[in-house]
Amino acid sequence: MSLLSDRIQKIDASGIRRVWQMAINMTDPVNFSIGEPDFDAPESVKQAAVKAINDGQNGYTLTTGYEPLRAAIAQQVTEEVQWKKPQVMVTCGVSGGLNISLTALINPGDEVLIPDPYFVMYNQLIDMLGGSCKFIDTYPDFKLDADKIEAQITEKSKLLLINSPSNPSGTVYSPEELKAVARVAQKHNLLVISDEIYTDFSYDTPAESIARYYENTIILGGYSKAYGIPGWRLGYLAVPESLSELFNAMVNFQQYSFVCAPHPLQVAAVTALGCDMTEQIDNYRNKRDLIFNGLKDRFGLVKPAGAFYAFVPAPGGNATAFVTKAIETNVLVIPGNIFSQRDTHFRISYATSDAMIAKGVERLNRLADSF
Repeated sequence: MSLLSDRIQKIDASGIRRVWQMAINMTDPVNFSIGEPDFDAPESVKQAAVKAINDGQNGYTLTTGYEPLRAAIAQQVTEEVQWKKPQVMVTCGVSGGLNISLTALINPGDEVLIPDPYFVMYNQLIDMLGGSCKFIDTYPDFKLDADKIEAQITEKSKLLLINSPSNPSGTVYSPEELKAVARVAQKHNLLVISDEIYTDFSYDTPAESIARYYENTIILGGYSKAYGIPGWRLGYLAVPESLSELFNAMVNFQQYSFVCAPHPLQVAAVTALGCDMTEQIDNYRNKRDLIFNGLKDRFGLVKPAGAFYAFVPAPGGNATAFVTKAIETNVLVIPGNIFSQRDTHFRISYATSDAMIAKGVERLNRLADSF
């Protein structure tokens, strides 16, 4: 008899983390692997955390979170999607909110519709819970096609899970795309989970939430990316008042799993919400342009509109083969089959210095010429 549960054996080790780990033993690596901002938290936010610790705010909060932070999140959600009384819970990162949401909703055999490519955690958690992933092919432009989604819906379809701005493609779904998908979701009574961790990183037009057009939505948001605090593990989930039964169930699950997000860091997050991060976002728009302009001629990639990723067609059409060669030249990128049912693209995270981007672009172009 195996020591491990059948459930845990369905999870693979993260391919992103495996590649990231390689950088430790490499000389002069260009690390395009990990999706972590290269800027630090604002000084006022760090000092707010220190003050909260020194003031003794080190115990548990309520399961739903620190009340001033919850109130600020609720106000923000109301302003952005016009929900009158959003139900809000602070979570241990968006990953914590995703885990809670999927655990509260999925029964074995339930189908979850996911645009492909997708974030690595989605299919792993769904498989572990006994659900079935129905992947919606979005190649080559990564647009959200409502007709393709509807064609995959069956009597077992329960959820649609979307991510905009997207990891790994950098796509930002347009209002027209979201409205069309909302109509399909309404028609088939689907619940939507909207992963909005990269909302602040939208470079050409503001990113919108599908919750503006469809109430039956769980919004997942967080602070790791926009405020340079990924290690703090702070996120939130929000649902409309009409989903109060689901919200209460998710609160119960948090109570018996994560318990609550870190108390002093929740206090400091209230300060973070008042910080102007325009300079950092502008810098990342410039990094996006450096990547796109540097690679578009040889690679023909779709221009990312948000987040800090580019999903790049691999020369020869085999991403794993190209990535293997790239790593041999000290450029760490991630093969597309970690994010997709295909292995035709590779992911770049350009959350690094401009100098490192220039070095990586030069190496990748040189490799493409010889591949």
